Amino acid sequence: MYLTLMHLALLPLGVIGVAAQNSSYTLREVGARNTVDWRIWLEKNGNPISPWHDVPLYPDNKPGPIVNFVVEIPRWTDGKIETQRNEPLNPLFHDTKKKKPRFVASFWPHKSYPFLYGSIPQTWENSNKKDNYTGFVGDNDPVDLFDISSISPGYTGEVRQVKILGGLAMIDDNTTDWKVIAIDVRDPLANLVNSVEEVDKYRPGLTKSFHDWFVYYKVARGQGLNTIIGNNYVNARFMNAKLAESHEHWRNLVLGKEERGEINIWQTTNPRACKSYVKSEEATDRFKIPAKANVLPAAGRPAPYDRWYYVDGDFKLITVPGDVVEVE
Repeated sequence: MYLTLMHLALLPLGVIGVAAQNSSYTLREVGARNTVDWRIWLEKNGNPISPWHDVPLYPDNKPGPIVNFVVEIPRWTDGKIETQRNEPLNPLFHDTKKKKPRFVASFWPHKSYPFLYGSIPQTWENSNKKDNYTGFVGDNDPVDLFDISSISPGYTGEVRQVKILGGLAMIDDNTTDWKVIAIDVRDPLANLVNSVEEVDKYRPGLTKSFHDWFVYYKVARGQGLNTIIGNNYVNARFMNAKLAESHEHWRNLVLGKEERGEINIWQTTNPRACKSYVKSEEATDRFKIPAKANVLPAAGRPAPYDRWYYVDGDFKLITVPGDVVEVE
């Protein structure tokens, strides 16, 4: 009942825009990949929009287990691409550390990110409130999702429709950082599975392997292991309720009812949210966004990301004499 009432309460404003699968989204890419200046803006009808605030959470405005998903990191790539929360219309960009682009190491047997990874639009991990499941405040980003489908590796900026199967309550720097597990509705397996347990029938070991990946993927940087509350997946029903809650947090963020800090909440869809609304056809000039795509050759990647890393049964990094680990 909570989930139904929550959805009904949010429909007038929370679910805004046209369903993603019935729309034509294009991309405006500027700069060289693997550099700090590279950006991708999502476009609709040739005008920039926000992949966070303007893509609806639910396709066809129908609350349920199917949601829209914005791909940030294609499968088997290692660039740490994110939605820029602090710039107008939240372009996709290459996250940095010490003013250098960040990458993710490949841990055997996985090649970099072993799934499609990205964010769920119109959600927000509220940094002003403690999550009632984890006891930690949110990490101030849209909710993360990993897509286990095998139809294609995807591309940065792609908008997909996925079925929610469950989630991992990960704690990152003492904040709540949910990782939702889902499958693209076009994958033949999607019609056969509605839970993590059902995935295991057809893909033995996959969900455990991905759970473990989230635990150890930072150890090559010397950051130790991540914590998963409960050390297992929550079920799909629970995760869908969490997304409805996160959707309400996002709604209040865009309406100016939540302290937003440096988050940029400009959106092009709902004029009634007047403090955050701008016409999409005016956005390029207003925010000084490059008017045309200008794709430059990608910069090289640091050599440490060309190799495999290994962990033992306790998820500790295995090294051999003379082995140098230089991942940041």
